[in-house]
Amino acid sequence: MESRLRVQGHPIQPMLVTFPFGLFVSAAVFDLADVAGGPAFLGEVGYWTAVAALVAAGLATVAGLIDLWDVRIGRANRTAITFHLVNAVMAAMFLLTCLIRAHAPQRGATGGQLATELVALAVGAVGVGLGARLMQQFDRGHAAEPTGLETIPGATVEIARPRPF
Repeated sequence: MESRLRVQGHPIQPMLVTFPFGLFVSAAVFDLADVAGGPAFLGEVGYWTAVAALVAAGLATVAGLIDLWDVRIGRANRTAITFHLVNAVMAAMFLLTCLIRAHAPQRGATGGQLATELVALAVGAVGVGLGARLMQQFDRGHAAEPTGLETIPGATVEIARPRPF
């Protein structure tokens, strides 16, 4: 699998996909604290964290779809499509809870909304596994390529033995 969007030889999409998942987890933690009886502002923080996660998920999705354009038909293609569908389901579940909470005065989560978020995180965990599988398939195809300092033109790496005193 080759990526069109790269920074110094590294694909951008795997870097971007970590932000929404981490923000979704954070939103669920804030909502859990709110539902468990914490201060009311925790529900508001959880709501806005989920909104930020949805924005980050949109950016990661755009990068992923650009990369998906070049994936050959086969196992990697099926894994990539499943990965994107699973992540879309997770984001849709969070979007649903955000839309419901958008009209509430305090924007705090209810027990049902928290349960929906926890199910969405379980779905997202499947997406993390699929993403790891995609990265393994990507790494297998690039095992012979140089990495690190040897990719910089003119850079050399030497291992010198220590001189005796």
